[in-house]
Amino acid sequence: MERNHFKIEICSGSVLSCIAARDGGADRVELCAGMPEGGTTPSFGMIRRSREVLGPLGLNVIIRPRGGDFLYSDSEIKQMEYDIYAAQEAGADGLVFGALTEEGDVDERAMTILMTAAGDLPVTFHRAFDHTKNPLEAMEKIISFGCSRILTSGCRPTADEGTELLKDLTAKSAGRISIMPGSGINSCNIATVAAGTGAHEFHFSARRPLQSKMKFRRPEVVMGGETDFYSLMETDSNEVRAAIAALESL
Repeated sequence: MERNHFKIEICSGSVLSCIAARDGGADRVELCAGMPEGGTTPSFGMIRRSREVLGPLGLNVIIRPRGGDFLYSDSEIKQMEYDIYAAQEAGADGLVFGALTEEGDVDERAMTILMTAAGDLPVTFHRAFDHTKNPLEAMEKIISFGCSRILTSGCRPTADEGTELLKDLTAKSAGRISIMPGSGINSCNIATVAAGTGAHEFHFSARRPLQSKMKFRRPEVVMGGETDFYSLMETDSNEVRAAIAALESL
């Protein structure tokens, strides 16, 4: 029997975080680059190395060409199509993407292209869902495309705040698709979110600051928008274990 019927997906922004997710007992990883932007497509090398360290754990790869909104140009959709093929080749078990129209509806044309490229790999429609105009209508469209799950905070900043809609989506999906709460979930609130929504899959990063091992430092010289150049945010295997323990207490 599965662990209390719950599944844990860890959003990992590095191979090191993948290892921590694995060691903490996660069921699956969503692999992303560009975590400060909400996740962008990781490199071929990052996917391949993550596949090696994860062993039998599930590896879902986000397909997102940039940060910002989810209204994509034809060129960006073609880029996403190529990234899907690369992720498949590198060993992905599943894909994570979503696309919207300027009116806040699911972009049916883009989704048709991307779902065709995905082939038999299961697809998670990501938090583009939280920017849809009509979430219940959007869910039905996403179901019609054959997606396996929707990652959502219930159209609120955090899943804890979006419990009411998450519960409604879970009930109305009636097992046709998995509603997976994400955003702001941790070991302290995961049991509350589970009890309040009826969901069985949960997405979080379990990240904690990890100090650089650099001895020589020049802190006044930073890259891009970095504020703390010598601190990395990585998944903490102990936090993953604590969240699992909280769910097992239900």
